[in-house]
Amino acid sequence: MQNETIAEESYLPKVIFEGTHLTYKTDICFAIAESPRIVKGRIHRYHLPLISAEWEILDSLEQKPISKRNSLITFQPEEEEYAMETYRTWIRLIELQRHWYWVIDRFHISTRSHQLIHAKKDYQFDWLEDRLVALDFRLVFCTRPRETFEEARRERLTYSETPSNYDNLQKFIDEQELMRELIKNSRLKTLEVDVSKHTVDSATNHILDWLGVPKTNPYMEARMKAI
Repeated sequence: MQNETIAEESYLPKVIFEGTHLTYKTDICFAIAESPRIVKGRIHRYHLPLISAEWEILDSLEQKPISKRNSLITFQPEEEEYAMETYRTWIRLIELQRHWYWVIDRFHISTRSHQLIHAKKDYQFDWLEDRLVALDFRLVFCTRPRETFEEARRERLTYSETPSNYDNLQKFIDEQELMRELIKNSRLKTLEVDVSKHTVDSATNHILDWLGVPKTNPYMEARMKAI
């Protein structure tokens, strides 16, 4: 019974995706969360266990947002405690729902990087990493060579609603290098993926292989046969 439980947990990865813009993070996150290697055999689509520190969510009836871009990454100094409380709330929620898989599209590394660049403050997340390690979270760092950012921008501009966000590619290159340095000091097991060498599908399967997710899911298939 214990071996069966361990085997079934192979289909319940917990992974954080980090990286600058134009590295397909969000596309890969959704592909991981909906991969047949994890969810094969479901009759209905489930709610995806996918969260993001990019959500601009620092708002409540008691405290209205100070800034218009007030995510857990881009918060203003006056919003610091609110942002940290949200981090504490999320990690506690995940601890309470630990027997499920989780995909996080940007988290504390993105916060550290943004705040170092724009506020000159380095937020220490040792307490958070201790709890992430205990949950066996892994970290995937999506990157691309500097010479490929221009091509990626041209592709993004074909559908972007905010093309001005991509006027300055150097800031993405600089952010990527800063993230790389921060990740070197992370306690999480890390995989760096050069997205310029992958499609979204091939990157997804490469990451799932690294996470140890089997290519078939007999647990879900058995549930289908039982219906």
